[in-house]
Amino acid sequence: MRTKTRQRFGITVVVTIAVVMALAFNKTSRSEPIAKLEREKGCVFMTTFGEQSSEGYSQFKIRANIQPVIDDGLTWLAKAQLDNGGYGAGSHSRQGVMNPHAVNADPATTSMVAMAILRSGSTLKTGPYKTQLNKALEFLLNQVESVSKDDTFITSEKGTQIQSKLGQNIDAVLTAQFFSNMLRESLDEQTKRRISKCLDICVDKIQKATGSDGRVAGAGWAGVLQSGLATSALESAQSVGATLDEVVVTSQKNYLKGNYDEKSASVKTTDGAGIILYSVSNSARGSAKDARKARELINKAKKEGKLKENDKVNVKNLQQIGVTEAEAIAYTSSYNVYNASKEKAQQNEVMTGFGNNGGEEFLSFLQTGESMVVNDDDDWKTWYDDVSGRLMKIQNADGSWNGHHCITSPVFCTATSLLILSIENDIEKLKATGED
Repeated sequence: MRTKTRQRFGITVVVTIAVVMALAFNKTSRSEPIAKLEREKGCVFMTTFGEQSSEGYSQFKIRANIQPVIDDGLTWLAKAQLDNGGYGAGSHSRQGVMNPHAVNADPATTSMVAMAILRSGSTLKTGPYKTQLNKALEFLLNQVESVSKDDTFITSEKGTQIQSKLGQNIDAVLTAQFFSNMLRESLDEQTKRRISKCLDICVDKIQKATGSDGRVAGAGWAGVLQSGLATSALESAQSVGATLDEVVVTSQKNYLKGNYDEKSASVKTTDGAGIILYSVSNSARGSAKDARKARELINKAKKEGKLKENDKVNVKNLQQIGVTEAEAIAYTSSYNVYNASKEKAQQNEVMTGFGNNGGEEFLSFLQTGESMVVNDDDDWKTWYDDVSGRLMKIQNADGSWNGHHCITSPVFCTATSLLILSIENDIEKLKATGED
């Protein structure tokens, strides 16, 4: 979605209550009349995301109505950038600080904002937010280039909300994801080489931080999210040419799949702060690529006449078309876990997460949606209709979103919300990460 120029309501000499309300809640003047998006009375931000039904909001889920919501979020983020080009979520010890200029910059939050700007249509050379994107990229490159091989982390900033809740290595994880996204853009050779080198550094630190059990070390309150995002980051890095340690990748995927028992349909939430949403959204993400591979192998065999049209994805059928027993078992497990997890992650009672909104909830919704796109699963459209309607309903009057527990940062939550709302811009890129 490309940012569009919008006319603002003029403020007349006589300021009526009606104009004040229009400026507060529906700031955009549009050429064609459309239904007005009403927020709940008496509440600027609805605290329980999972209870916000999207029913009746289909009229808002069109580009003409979603774009102004995205525009307001981007405008807010542009103003939130710090002098050094970075963005910050603030410290865990001061979660109540909502002023984006009263915190220090950190790589994880900066990467989320930069990805939101990139996905929303701006590039290093074009778009209304190219200046912010260039500054954010330079901040991140300087951060990574300043660390040594012996350093465990890519930043000296400690105790951030993101690290405390997701994990101490989350900065390298999200920065690697951003660098991978950038390498899919049209870049000059010098910038490309610089980003590639920094991506390799981040990948190395992620892999070194991954234990034999597949967990990424330094897990926070909801460490399963760090591990799920790490898998996403490594798959993205591989799709743009980075060399991975397949043992590490496999262990990560097995760990994420292990949080959902396909036989008993039970969810392991030990590393997800006891929250089902956090675990199943990342089980879906960790199994998405292999689940797609399993489905594509079966469909190809059907077209070639090797299997019947109603044959299912299972160990027997995969072995019949030449897949080894070990691979057939792994592919079938991924296929079953993916489908069960994505369904579970979208159940209303699961979407309530912790009970009210935090950055973890927004990230989980993003992981669920992206897993479906990576899997080339058209169900992402149903997910988008539901989540976009909910997000539009709870946007703050100033264009931001914020959390009410744990990750409260309006910068981080706004960036994540924008990544969700503008996901259709990256459909082909996300699908590419799921290709074998």
